[in-house]
Amino acid sequence: MSESEIQHERVVIIGSGPAGWTAAIYAARAELEPFVIEGGISRTMIPGGQLMFTTEVENYPGFKEGVDGQALMMEMKDQALRFGTRVLTEDVVTIDTSQHPYRIVTQYDSEILADSIIVATGANANWLGLDNEERLAQSGGGVSACAVCDGALPHFRDQVLAVIGGGDTAMEDALYLTKFAREVVIVHRRDELRASKIMADRALEHEKITFAWNTVVTDVLGEDVITGLKLKDTVTGDERELAVGGMFVAIGHSPNTGFLQGVVDLKDNGYVKTPVAWRTETSVPGIFAAGDVMDDYYRQAVTAAGTGCMAALEAERWLAHGGLEAHAPAAEAVAGD
Repeated sequence: MSESEIQHERVVIIGSGPAGWTAAIYAARAELEPFVIEGGISRTMIPGGQLMFTTEVENYPGFKEGVDGQALMMEMKDQALRFGTRVLTEDVVTIDTSQHPYRIVTQYDSEILADSIIVATGANANWLGLDNEERLAQSGGGVSACAVCDGALPHFRDQVLAVIGGGDTAMEDALYLTKFAREVVIVHRRDELRASKIMADRALEHEKITFAWNTVVTDVLGEDVITGLKLKDTVTGDERELAVGGMFVAIGHSPNTGFLQGVVDLKDNGYVKTPVAWRTETSVPGIFAAGDVMDDYYRQAVTAAGTGCMAALEAERWLAHGGLEAHAPAAEAVAGD
């Protein structure tokens, strides 16, 4: 296929969560005719991102009664489509930045040339890998990977809640859940915490928090909603059941950046590095990052949407000021590195 026959876009947005669709809305209203590669369907991810597995979102502004996660994402998508956004439902395999326009290759060998790119592929919560865990997480049955997102929901109040993990995130989640739970049980596979001393001390001293040390979850119990956990002692091998009304997995997230290896600079933890604070441009001129793929701190839908707006505005201004041609010295410096 000749260069002239390949689809050529001014702005390509990779990803379809709050960051991706917000970027598309802003880019479309700026008459950049954005093209969104929204991703394919896998065992743990579908187009729309993590909110597609959330049945009730109560902390997104503008919905005083809360909103279904899938409904929120479809509203965002429809809003972007209203302004002329076009969509391809595939995953991106690689991006070739050796020449400009950049060349994007998708899983079914589609090739797209892009003057600018916004990466908004998000991050995947790390799960325990149990079948019933995944099923109940997807159906809203009391299993979650975001205590701040879901912990205040009515069905978690006055319940015994389990938090799985031993790092700072697990301690933060447990402490947050004490506002609503009758008791919070931290299940940790070791006999000491990985969390920082200050966070560990806060959890250890809290009257509502107890610990299940040297313990792993071997099964999640319940049909429509979680009713308990099957636990195994890693030292003795003894098994027991713990009745709970909710389980929050806090064993980290993995950013969806596999296709970006060697394309843009990544942090040690795999998240996209944005060299300038409060900016979304990556190490490659004309490639921007938004949402959880570059945010390893907040990881909220509303902050993802905010950075999607930022990325679209930056892409618009970058193109308006001449794109790569006007930034050739910077591009050459990056290539030289």
